[in-house]
Amino acid sequence: MFKGKIFKFIVLSGLLSLLLINSVTPAAELTNQTRLVNGHLLPCPREVSCVVSLREESDSYIEPIPYHIGLNKAREILLKVLTIVPRTQVVETKNNYIKAEAKGKFFGGIDELEFYFPSHKSVIQLRSASRNSNFDLGLNRRRLEQIRLALKELNI
Repeated sequence: MFKGKIFKFIVLSGLLSLLLINSVTPAAELTNQTRLVNGHLLPCPREVSCVVSLREESDSYIEPIPYHIGLNKAREILLKVLTIVPRTQVVETKNNYIKAEAKGKFFGGIDELEFYFPSHKSVIQLRSASRNSNFDLGLNRRRLEQIRLALKELNI
């Protein structure tokens, strides 16, 4: 009986910690700031869980997605793929930039997904960052890898 109470206490403490982390961690929302620096997406802030195709030696590095069709066609296909990613909505599109927001399934946190098409290379630079959490169990990376696989299946 005593072991059961300890187990419940540990589980409840863990859940409470997750909720507090999600509500207390400083937000990294960059809505009104420049999203590109020197032709690259912004690096990952330390305060939140994030991956970006910048600085290969970093733990937050994710490889960009190469494409072998025209930029406009690759952009069009990416936009279609984003419409089927669960709880994800495109919030900004420009000629060479797409921003989407993905809502978390359990705690409702928002992750920002960014895709940049540099004019000098046939790749899509990637960035996915939690707005207010540094604990995502690898969700940002997995989501972008699923998008990569979908684009590969569509032969971009």
